[in-house]
Amino acid sequence: MTRQDRTRVVVVGGGTAGWMAAAALVRLLPAACTVHLVESADIGIVGVGEATLPHIRAFVERLGLDEADFMRATHATFKLGIDFRDFGAIGDSYIHPFGTFGRPLGDVGFHHYWLRLNAAGRAAPFGDYSVPILAARAARFAIPTGEPDALAASFGYAYQFDATLFGPYLRRFAEGLGAERTEGRILSVDRDGESGDVRAVVMADGRRIEGDLFIDCSGFRSLLLGDSMAEPWEDWSHWLPCDRAVAMPTASPDGPIDPYTRATAMAAGWRWRIPLQHRVGNGYVYSSAHLGDEAAADALVQAVEGAPLADPRMLRFRAGRRRNSWVGNVVGVGLASGFLEPLESTSIYLAQMAITQLIELFPSDGIIPADRAEYNRMVDMEYDRIRDFLILHYHATTRDDSDFWNHVRTMAIPDTLAEKMDLFRRAGRVSQYGEGLFLEPSWLAVYLGQGIVPHGWDQRADAPAIDGLDRAVSALRTQVAATVAAMPDHAAFIAGRNAAVAA
Repeated sequence: MTRQDRTRVVVVGGGTAGWMAAAALVRLLPAACTVHLVESADIGIVGVGEATLPHIRAFVERLGLDEADFMRATHATFKLGIDFRDFGAIGDSYIHPFGTFGRPLGDVGFHHYWLRLNAAGRAAPFGDYSVPILAARAARFAIPTGEPDALAASFGYAYQFDATLFGPYLRRFAEGLGAERTEGRILSVDRDGESGDVRAVVMADGRRIEGDLFIDCSGFRSLLLGDSMAEPWEDWSHWLPCDRAVAMPTASPDGPIDPYTRATAMAAGWRWRIPLQHRVGNGYVYSSAHLGDEAAADALVQAVEGAPLADPRMLRFRAGRRRNSWVGNVVGVGLASGFLEPLESTSIYLAQMAITQLIELFPSDGIIPADRAEYNRMVDMEYDRIRDFLILHYHATTRDDSDFWNHVRTMAIPDTLAEKMDLFRRAGRVSQYGEGLFLEPSWLAVYLGQGIVPHGWDQRADAPAIDGLDRAVSALRTQVAATVAAMPDHAAFIAGRNAAVAA
């Protein structure tokens, strides 16, 4: 195909989502499209230090990026999971790991055997059978290795990096492969009077940037999908009431670097802690109906560890998504499509997922309605399932110490989540599906971590004699601990392989 024959893709907005989209398209579809990104340096980046999910590794690998170089450029650390504190009850703590619990012992999942032993008072805490949980607690890290069933390969990992450095890193990569960038503000959008499709964006200085397919990465403003195409917004704030955040970086403390993100429940929401190589990102996500902005900032300042490196910065948002993320010839990616608060570090995943689906369904000879419908189905499914998983963190609690926690504990929840919770309560069964995020180990971590213990278990777990089962599970726990003990210190691992270059 000649350059004129290729689909002209215009990406509106830079930042993480915009440059992820531009980099992926120019790297993976060079014969199918040209890429032109429009952004304004006057519009800041929403990201405040990003924690990610293991799927980001596939994105890095698929683009052919060198992991060590990427981590140095973004001052990244490794992440084995998320440490949740005070969610089920004040004083409780558990880790949602990026990996499995135990290993196969028979015809049913490991957790059914554990439930049987736990009911008999013969089980250790569920997290003791997870390599990434013990490694996170010990501040150790190693690249997973070995056969799939090996304990040393029973986990994955993600990254914690500086969001203000990630976009520029991808920009250099994308421009090196031919992506074009225009700096400036968009004044208006030119749409076809008959089809309603976008024909061009018009810059403040009069330039017209025409395209065949427009990717809206303009953030919460949703310039194309929301404003121009007027795609309706589905508001989920009645289930996810946190609508603001105050963020502030602090100096890194002396000592180990935690290979996990920490989420600590607060009176009107929760507080994040994301350790990077050069600083720690902190923030308080809260409900403005239950806490004022000044009080939230004061609470964050009082709670953080380490010397502040900047004044608190306020962010406003709302939970929900556009009814459709691909309308006409406009595709919304990232915040322009929807927003789910960062409780489970899903923001970059949702942008990555949207980009991946677009590449799979990329129009080769005009936009086909069936492809657009499939794209919207996949995006909706991902948002809906993540929404339910986030609601679970709030609803599965015994906390009654504030109006916020009384509200989320007693609120009506989606039927889809209620059915999942009922299924688990009865016999420890986790809803299974082949597509989407957060599979069985993730749900187990939150269910059990927040005090939802099933009334029973799969009857097939009763087959082995309990003494033999006890010995097998105890031996497994010992093997997990030995696997973790053999791992190097997280900070030492980074220093030897991924240390950031001087700023």
